[in-house]
Amino acid sequence: MMRTYRLHLPAGGPPSGLVVNLHAAGATGADQAALTHYDAVADAHGFAVVYPDGIDFSWADGRGASVPDRQGVDDVGFIATLVERLVAENGIPKGRVYATGLSAGGFMANRLACDRADLFAAIAPVAGTLGTNVGCNPSRPVSVLATYGTADPIVPFNGGPMSGRGGGSSVLSGPAMVDRWRQVDGCPAPVEEVLPGAGDGTETHRIAANGCAAGTSVVFMRVDGGGHTWPGVPEILPVQAVGAASRAFDASDASAAFFAGHGR
Repeated sequence: MMRTYRLHLPAGGPPSGLVVNLHAAGATGADQAALTHYDAVADAHGFAVVYPDGIDFSWADGRGASVPDRQGVDDVGFIATLVERLVAENGIPKGRVYATGLSAGGFMANRLACDRADLFAAIAPVAGTLGTNVGCNPSRPVSVLATYGTADPIVPFNGGPMSGRGGGSSVLSGPAMVDRWRQVDGCPAPVEEVLPGAGDGTETHRIAANGCAAGTSVVFMRVDGGGHTWPGVPEILPVQAVGAASRAFDASDASAAFFAGHGR
């Protein structure tokens, strides 16, 4: 099967890391690049960034709700192969490979960390957890920066049934997903702070557990009143459909800074 992706490399020498940036269902890698302005963010850190394209504009993240899942597409295998190729071709340090993504891309980022913790040092899922039917037993600790809105009308913050582009599924809650990563990484009790407001009707609580196993961290960006959105940029669809986006922080800047501090 022919697969496609968009790759951006920094100027001036080998990249200092690689970010896999995964689009939402119904979108493309190019759409994700435009939404997240990650080329410029990656340049600031010397990262390469790749935007793969999912089959039928979605991912086989294990929930069984997408066309690629139902067709038996191995997206974990595709993305892992892509990573290995890009690392080898561009002289990227193997311990500095990361993944982020929105919605279905967030589900896929969690799946990658669960299944290929040997490849991914850190992930930053936004508005996507895991299907309740998807196991997660990573081979080693992974740092996680997870962003979930409490008023997400598509992926329920409190978990349970959801209906997406490809059909229905049952998903973990945002807090349960974060708890799972804290358990995996053997984290101490987290410390909570509230970010300064931006007058957008949301309030972001940064709940950070640092000093976890192997130097990892698990940080939960809980956006009270936040919707199915990528913080820091305009909503992907009308506010009535996806809810409000936080302007208190930029999810692209935050994830890149987190990745820069959590290589292996």
